[in-house]
Amino acid sequence: MSSKRFAEVIVELKSSQVDRPFHYEVPDHWQQQVEIGTRVLVPFGPRRLEGYIVGFSMAAEVTKTKPILEVLDDEPPLTPDLVQLAGWLSERYLCTTAAAVQALLPSGMRAKASTTLRLADELPFVQPGSLEADLLQALYESPNKTKEQLIAERPEWRPILRAWVAAGILIESYRIKQGAQVKTITCLRCTLDATRFPAALEALGRAKKQKEVLAFLFDRDDAVPMKDVLSELSASSSTLKPLLEKGYIQKEEQEVLRDPYGIVHGQKEQPLPLTELQRAAYDQIAAAVDSRKPETFLLQGVTGSGKTEVYLQAIASCVAQGRQAIMLVPEISLTPQMVERFKKRFGDDVAVMHSRLSAGEKFDEWRRIRQGDVTIVVGARSAIFAPFHSIGLMIVDEEHEVSYKQDDHPKYLAREVAMYRARQHGATVVLGSATPALETRWWAHQGQIRRIEMSERVMGQRLPKVKVIDMRNELQEGNRSMFSTVLQKEMEKRLETGEQIILFLNRRGFATFVLCRSCGYVARCPECEIPLTFHKARGLEQLRCHYCGYAERMPNICPDCQGDHVRHFGTGTQRVEEELNRVFPEANVIRMDVDTTSGKGSHAVLLQRFRNQEAQILLGTQMIAKGLDFPNVTLVGVISADTSLFVPDFRAAERTFQLLTQVAGRAGRHQLPGEVVIQSYNPQHYAVQFAKKQEYENFFQHEIRVRHAVHNPPFRELTAFTSVNVNETEALRIARTVEDRLRILFQGRDDVIILGTSPAPLSRLQGKFRFNVVVKYVRFKQVGASIRTVYLEAAQEAQKAGGYLSIDVNAQMIL
Repeated sequence: MSSKRFAEVIVELKSSQVDRPFHYEVPDHWQQQVEIGTRVLVPFGPRRLEGYIVGFSMAAEVTKTKPILEVLDDEPPLTPDLVQLAGWLSERYLCTTAAAVQALLPSGMRAKASTTLRLADELPFVQPGSLEADLLQALYESPNKTKEQLIAERPEWRPILRAWVAAGILIESYRIKQGAQVKTITCLRCTLDATRFPAALEALGRAKKQKEVLAFLFDRDDAVPMKDVLSELSASSSTLKPLLEKGYIQKEEQEVLRDPYGIVHGQKEQPLPLTELQRAAYDQIAAAVDSRKPETFLLQGVTGSGKTEVYLQAIASCVAQGRQAIMLVPEISLTPQMVERFKKRFGDDVAVMHSRLSAGEKFDEWRRIRQGDVTIVVGARSAIFAPFHSIGLMIVDEEHEVSYKQDDHPKYLAREVAMYRARQHGATVVLGSATPALETRWWAHQGQIRRIEMSERVMGQRLPKVKVIDMRNELQEGNRSMFSTVLQKEMEKRLETGEQIILFLNRRGFATFVLCRSCGYVARCPECEIPLTFHKARGLEQLRCHYCGYAERMPNICPDCQGDHVRHFGTGTQRVEEELNRVFPEANVIRMDVDTTSGKGSHAVLLQRFRNQEAQILLGTQMIAKGLDFPNVTLVGVISADTSLFVPDFRAAERTFQLLTQVAGRAGRHQLPGEVVIQSYNPQHYAVQFAKKQEYENFFQHEIRVRHAVHNPPFRELTAFTSVNVNETEALRIARTVEDRLRILFQGRDDVIILGTSPAPLSRLQGKFRFNVVVKYVRFKQVGASIRTVYLEAAQEAQKAGGYLSIDVNAQMIL
């Protein structure tokens, strides 16, 4: 019996109809090279697709197969535990295995295969002026065109190409182009030894510059980058040519890694002394890492309590044991300040992964991890998939952040992935926050995870004093400014003393919406049907949709009634900046929002300017609410606490409390005491009041009772189906189909609640209508198979109807 292995391959197609492994024969010359996780190129129908080996079968178990065409990497991109993780992601979040696999790898990893065609010696007879004649001419005139390019140009050539390949008239071959390429530089090396060097130097005669280059390279043991040689010696490429021709020197291509930050860490920073509370937290985490058993902690520490130093020392302890560590921070907190701190502590042993890196930078950082060149990864959400082989510690800082939930399939939640990988590796997970997610705090309350509390700031500083201003009273007293009297006075004080101010408003743009005061017309996005936001930049007044990017000029005349009373209402960061320049003309203001930080590195530049005290006021959206530590900031102002309070989301109160508490924590973190002024039109709301007193535990007790009463998380998990179609009737029909089938499947079950079909909060987006169906249940394991069945069947029906059906398991926000 043959002992030949057959590979079980998941191909790159994200269709549920092919969501299973396909068997391929492993050619003899690759039998020793392929293993689980290997990336391969395989034939799939008429196409050649990228795929990943997820298992093997012996010859007796397999019938008809095709051979693998190509092995795409020297080392498998996926480790066996990542292959297992992909299977879990598929089951947990109801996505295809191919989608799960692609989530594990950097965007530049994907290869693209194309088919080249060569005419055989024996040419076909073609009728002049026919399709065959046109194709033959195209093959002669453009021999480098791929099969895919020819078909895209003339789809009617497809059957002719197929027939000619079958008849041997055309010979097919394929080529592979990797997504991100390894970066190389040209280097020069001297080929002469000590015995040949003097004669070569003499043979150069009066060529002074050539002699300089040769001597320069002879004195160096390693190859030198060509551009360095030319600049150091003020030489030109023409100087090199004779040396290369004589064989005195040679060119080499050397790989270089792209450094996304270019931080020169110099001498390593030493660990800081720990306070009593920090030491207690560190000891518990280090002991858990030592045990090599999976365990999860909630590290609940007030802002400024020194959680980051505990993280750093726990990571150092983990690495000292020969294991690896992953540190996740929210995308908006992944500042150069955070990266620099890790680089200074651990040097080149740190890789950084986040969305603003180029494809090449991500690829290089990922390869450093995969090759074992680093033991620590700092990154945003997707860094949880770092291809380490022995993880000891995973830290999710600011674990309550909504950015830890992925928007696209698989719609994973980072803390859940961390806890699964901890079970795989026998690792410790630390969920850190001053304001934990209610689910996390409830797990600790129930004893499912261990809670460590750090209730004091590192240097004994008091938490900032918080004032809540009722903006309704300000209006009654005739103050129509966006700054309350108290906030304006406090700002004046800081500007006089040279201290710094952070102003927070979670809404970018100049104004919220544009309205005609004569007839009530509101300018809306034609694709999304939500109010357009007014923006003002460089004299240009524009209306923009923050969901699809649609833009139009600000109208002077109302499109409905032709009146001239069109005005913008509400407040955005641009408008606050304009008002600051009017009220405090001498103060320098830095504005940070999506509009001012779109360029690569702009985020870092603006923060560094503020750190250098080139501006007294930092104004921004939630990207400035956390992770920042400026010694000179003594005042934080919240322009409107109500912005996030009344959005259609059951977590609105929780998120408002978290944001207010986090942004308040930016004040008074060092020697100078801090103050916070929160402006609100609803100052008595419990989220605002508990944030004022910095009382997380009281907020938790209040909010948990509200959640229990309406069966919301943490008492039930939510899964949201969203039916989307340009045809409103079809979108509604599919949603109702989902609802009807769910009701039949879960009839009579008390542990499942089905919320009826309803328009999504964003009921029309990018020209498509959207309807939601939400299911609440106690345990996913008890309902997951039924939900998957309904989803897969209805998704196919939605596709046939010209739309699609999406599913979000453990939904954190329903839009």
